[in-house]
Parts: sequence; structure tokens; C-alpha cells
Amino acid sequence: MRSLRLRLTAWYLAFFSLLFLVLCLALYGMLARSLERRLDETLASQAGTAAALLAEELEEMHGDAPNAAEDVLSEMKPRGNVVALLEDVRWLAGGAAGERAALAAAAHVARTESAFALPQWGPNGARAAARRFLFQGRTFTVLAVEPLDSVAADLRVVRRTLAIALPLLLLVAGAGGYGLTRRGLAPLGWMAEQARRISSQNLDARLEIGRAAEELTLLAASFNELLSRLDQSFDTMRRFVQDASHELRTPLAVIRGEADVALSRERTAAEYRESLATIQLESQRLSRLVDDLLNLARADAGRVQLRVEELYLNDLLTECCRAVQPLAAARQIDVQCRCAEDVPFRGDEGLLRRMVANLLDNAVRYTPPGGTVSATLEAQGADVRIRIADTGVGIGPEASRHIFERFYRADPARSRQQDGFGLGLAIVKWIAESHHGAVELASEPGAGSTFTVRLPG
Repeated sequence: MRSLRLRLTAWYLAFFSLLFLVLCLALYGMLARSLERRLDETLASQAGTAAALLAEELEEMHGDAPNAAEDVLSEMKPRGNVVALLEDVRWLAGGAAGERAALAAAAHVARTESAFALPQWGPNGARAAARRFLFQGRTFTVLAVEPLDSVAADLRVVRRTLAIALPLLLLVAGAGGYGLTRRGLAPLGWMAEQARRISSQNLDARLEIGRAAEELTLLAASFNELLSRLDQSFDTMRRFVQDASHELRTPLAVIRGEADVALSRERTAAEYRESLATIQLESQRLSRLVDDLLNLARADAGRVQLRVEELYLNDLLTECCRAVQPLAAARQIDVQCRCAEDVPFRGDEGLLRRMVANLLDNAVRYTPPGGTVSATLEAQGADVRIRIADTGVGIGPEASRHIFERFYRADPARSRQQDGFGLGLAIVKWIAESHHGAVELASEPGAGSTFTVRLPG
């Protein structure tokens, strides 16, 4: 049974059947005990009445037990049940088959005066009640016995009624359960139909199920959140492919153009060298772009294994500042490096070096001549902070929200002039997060920018 609707209906029907069966058995047992209890009360009342009358008759007849017993029976005229009167175990008088009832109950009378069962009496057994009293030193016993035929007949009617009602109730319960299940699961059908209409072309669509149950509403909300993440991922991927294609096209166009120009006619050796230099420069840019894309793709796939080793961040930061000095000197920018005492760290030295180098390179490239770039290393509690600050052009609030996205440029034209691809800060963010850290930006247009990398110590 693969249908959830049928499974739920079957479970509901099975549970209802078990519950109804237990309820019927409990009610049947209570009814049987109630009927027997009522019969016992009637028999006890009859036995008590007969005992009182027999005592009166014995008083009037001066102890003539047989005649007194006959008078008691004629006065009571019992209805269908047996009233037997005995002196010790000697039969005095009784109804039809009363002597047999008295003899069968004699052993019980000797032990108790409460109601008791006589299973050997009739096809369904019988119930009996006894009363004993003394008169002038003589012991008399009064028995009231009634077969359980009437109780058995009433219980047969109840069993027949339940046998007829049970299938009908199960049929009604099954139909009702199926209807309720179908109605309760209807929103799932709507969700499935809406989900089938969603593709990569309309990931902005969302599931609408109206006022459904809380669980289904939660399911729809979770699915909509998944669609939002997929939509964002597809949008990022489309933008990534478009930007990557654009970035790849530019150096390839330059390389092809230079080659076409060089081959269009005979040229001097100097002209060929100039063309080859341009091709070499663009090839280097293309190679660097491909390496960056490959590294980010591996990072997304989780295939980058960190080469964790012991290192000193103060030495790493000092070396990175020294490496960027030639570029800074060419642009008349002062690079200041302030490191605390030795700061040991466990991480991938190559990736950490590239992270710091990217931040310093960005700071130098976007700081005007005469500006300052400072690199600071601080150990704060269990964390280590690397802060790269500049006095450059700064970054606006809108651009700050996207600055770590791949191929994003706050000023595209200026970025291309600076020989950038818009991948440097994305790589910085990935390296920081791969070391369980984070990178933050604080910037104002015209007042410079400060990038802070926080790494766990």
C-alpha cells in the first residue's frame, strides 16, 4: 500500500476498531455484572421476605414447620423462580424442582448467606440467595433460586446488536476517515502541483496553500525557503558565468587581436616583440583569472584540503608588507606594519599569505598617491585580528553589502584600469572562513576602508 491516504485511513480504522472493540467488551462485561447484581438483589429480597413470613407462620402454628412452609409459599406465589424452605437439610416445601435446588445449594448455604452461583442449574446456570434463622433452637433455611436464562437472553440481544452495529460503524468510520484524510492531505496535492510548475526559469515563484494546517504551513514555508536559496544560488551562478565569460573574453580578444595584427603583414623584430609582450601580459592575466576561478570552484565543492602547520602570523604579515613595498613606492604610498609580539597560529600558510597579500594589494591600488596603508596584528583574548586600513577612496554602503561577492566591482571601469577581476575579496572571505574565521569591512566614501580578519586563536 503506497498511498499515504490509504495508509492513514487503514491506521485510523484499525485504531478505531480496536478502541470500539475494547469499549464493547468493557460495556458488555459491565452490563453482565449489572444484570447479575440486580438479580442477586431480587433474590436476596425474596429470601428475606420468605424468611420473615416463615418465622411468623411458625409462631402462629406453634412450630409446625411443614404447614408453615406451605402457607409461606401460597402467600408469596414466586414468579418462575424457586423458593425452597428447609429445616437444617430436611426438605419442607418449595416451588417446581425446589428439592433439587435445595440439595444443590445445601453445601453453599452451610458456608455463606450471600448470593452465589449454581452452574449446574439449567443450561445457563442459576443464581441463588439464602437466609438462615433460628426458631426455638431449630435452624431453618430459606433459598431463592432463579435461572440465568433471562440474563442470557438479554446478553444475546446485546451481542446480536453489537454484531450488526460493528460492521456498520466500521464502514462509516472508514468512509469518514478516508474523507478526512483526503481533505487533510489536499494541500499536499496543491503543493505538488505548484512545485511541478517551478523550474529554473521561475525560481522566484512560491508555494501558496492558504489556511492549511500548521504542519503543512511549516512544510510550505521550508520549501519556500529552499526555493529562495536555490533562486539566490542560480542567480549567483548565472552572474558568475556571465562575469567569468566577460572577463575571459577581454584577454582572449586582446591576445587574438595582437596576433591578427602581428600576422597581417611583415613587421620589424621590435614590433613583434611588442606584440608578444602584450600577448604575454594578457596570458598572465588570463592564467591568474583561471587559477582564481579554479580555486573558488574547488572551495565550493569542498575539495580544498588545508595544509595546516605551525607558523607565526607576525612574520607572515611583515613579509607580505615587504612584498607590497615596490608597488606602494611606485604609487608614492606609505606602508606601515605594526605587529605585536610573536603570535603563533596553526593554519595553511600559503592561503593565509594570499589572503593578506590580496588585502594589501587592494589597499595600495585604491589609495591615491601620498596616502597611507597600515597593517596591524592584534591578539585579543582567544582571537587574532589582522587589520588592513587605508586612506583611499572608501566604499559606499550599497557597495559594502556586495563587496565580497565574486566579480563585484564598486567602480567597474576603475577596477579594470587597476588590473583587477573582482575575485580578490571573494578569495579573502573564503580563506578566512576556511580557517573558521570571518572578515569585516568598515568604510566611508572619501575616508578610506578598514578590513578586519578575525581568526580563532
